[in-house]
Amino acid sequence: MSGEFVALGAAMFVVALLYSSVGHAGASGYIAVMTLFGLGVEVIRPTALTLNILVAAIGFIQWWRGGHFVWSLFWPFALLSVPSAFFGGWLHVPADYLKILIGLVLWFSAWRLFYRRADPPDIVRPARPTAIASGAGIGFLSGLTGTGGGIFLTPLLLFCRWAKVKEAAAVSSLFILVNSTSGLAGYVQSGRHLPDFAWPLAVVVAIGGFIGSRLGSRHLPSRGIALLLAVVLVVAGTKLVLG
Repeated sequence: MSGEFVALGAAMFVVALLYSSVGHAGASGYIAVMTLFGLGVEVIRPTALTLNILVAAIGFIQWWRGGHFVWSLFWPFALLSVPSAFFGGWLHVPADYLKILIGLVLWFSAWRLFYRRADPPDIVRPARPTAIASGAGIGFLSGLTGTGGGIFLTPLLLFCRWAKVKEAAAVSSLFILVNSTSGLAGYVQSGRHLPDFAWPLAVVVAIGGFIGSRLGSRHLPSRGIALLLAVVLVVAGTKLVLG
């Protein structure tokens, strides 16, 4: 095993630990790290989806056990997001366009991390047609870019005052899980295969995700972590878009 791969694994472990401690699976972070290590766009997407599935599953269990998951808030967003994520994962996009799209996703994620919010003072649940339409759009983008959609759903829930912070984290974790699974299924169904190096990385991020979600469930401060991750995402996104 090369030193570069060991360094990649160590970086992915840190990303999984940090992201899971603040309620996310880490797809944008995995994309950032793999981009900085010079991996090709064609292997980044399926690897990020695979790792996302593991960490999202671990994180959801922790948030669900904490009593923060709201089924009635989750299902309208998930209803059309799953087939949309499948289609996004199946779709072939030219590498140049995909690089720009992923770069924009990283910038958006960094912006979200810079402006994390506390619980909204008043909560108003979204109308079901609005939630279903929003979920379909987020699901398609999640499958297309190799993310689980949480970086879009969480800020949407908070900015629109549709959920409290912990409710948004719990709903987003399961949303990430189902959409990452659907997106990966679409990718495999299109005749492509997972990179071999995804499997050892999966073990590494599963361990990091377990530790991080345990720490996060015990109220680990997350503001400094969010700012650090945002800087990494800005650098990686800039490299993709302008490189």
